[in-house]
Amino acid sequence: MTLDDIMKMWEVDCEIDDLALDDETKKTSKLHAKYLALVNVNRLQRAKLDSDLDSLKKDKWLYYTGKMTKQEMDIRGWQYDPFGGATKPLKSELTFYTDSDEDIIKIKQKIEYQKTIGNLLEEIMNNLRWRHTHVKNIIDWKKFVSGS
Repeated sequence: MTLDDIMKMWEVDCEIDDLALDDETKKTSKLHAKYLALVNVNRLQRAKLDSDLDSLKKDKWLYYTGKMTKQEMDIRGWQYDPFGGATKPLKSELTFYTDSDEDIIKIKQKIEYQKTIGNLLEEIMNNLRWRHTHVKNIIDWKKFVSGS
């Protein structure tokens, strides 16, 4: 599920019908379950991306240090010379190559996207935790306005 999908869903779900507050109270548990499921899916996706990144970093280290076989490079579709004809860098310079590697950057961007989704879901869950207070405040306001 994308960030936009979740934001659109929440835009609908966050509405509180002040004419049916009893239904809104009942709806809170269902909303909590719905978004908790999304939180768990997001955590699992994030964990998979983290392990994919670790695995890719190892493969790229083998690639950049010259320890990967040509067969493994063929399987991955990587060039035989990671430095494009330039001299092999020092060990201290390898970080520059791995940090700027396009495959690693793509996974890091996916991880950041999942973090953003996680942050959004955390905010939604916090809002749901206090939804009963919003309902109570609406009831109190209606009492005040009606003169009770």
